[in-house]
Amino acid sequence: MTQYAVVGDPIAHSKSPQIHALFAEQTGQAVDYNKHQVSAAEFKDFVLSFFADGGGGLNITLPHKEAAFSLAQQHSSQALLAKAANTLWMDNGELWADNTDGKGIVRDLHKNNGIELKGKRLLVLGAGGAARGALAALIETSPASVIVLNRTFSRARALQSDFSDAYLLEIYDYNHSDVQPCDVVINATSMSIGGAVPPVLPSLLADDCCCYDMMYGKEPTPFMQWARDNNARQVLDGLGMLVEQAAESFFLWRGVRPDTAPVISALRTQL
Repeated sequence: MTQYAVVGDPIAHSKSPQIHALFAEQTGQAVDYNKHQVSAAEFKDFVLSFFADGGGGLNITLPHKEAAFSLAQQHSSQALLAKAANTLWMDNGELWADNTDGKGIVRDLHKNNGIELKGKRLLVLGAGGAARGALAALIETSPASVIVLNRTFSRARALQSDFSDAYLLEIYDYNHSDVQPCDVVINATSMSIGGAVPPVLPSLLADDCCCYDMMYGKEPTPFMQWARDNNARQVLDGLGMLVEQAAESFFLWRGVRPDTAPVISALRTQL
């Protein structure tokens, strides 16, 4: 069996081993997938040793995505935009990096939930690593516009600068009241973990708006509840994104695309 793993700190909560085990069973692939808690100081040595020992691929989660990007010799276009990587593999002696987070959210929105992104006004809340990963794929769907709201305007400006060659992002802080209503609103902040909601104005939700929280849990997140209270037409969490980004990694490694629907259903039942 070829060895694969997810690396992070902490890592006990990760569902990646279960997801990839279901993918392997479904597709008949000889995959052994584990999880490893690795500190920042140990990260480089762990990655190099893993691949030197014949490992097939790594998923990277917090706080190592930027370090993974820097360690790789070759990068996908989306990893280059995000300046972060969640998927590593070796090809012809070179370490390759991709960021499948954006592909995961796009596939979950469009394929699993029927949300059209082409020609739509997209609003992303936050300007951190999660936002970067999502935006790298969202801008490839030909939206009418992409707006980023962030508490710290300077961070949003840095994001806009990094993406300027690929797409002109509109950036504002949360106090800006002149933004027109948006068709899809994506919460890329981690505020739901702390039980908070980004201070976004309800007037930014279009009549048929879809609100998407990249977080997920047993109960609706605070952002999801806020969206429902403000009459969003469709309210979604990030469980589908988690499975879809994993499927993209599996495809990169094995050349086989698993069926994500039963895996999403299994995880949803467990929650």
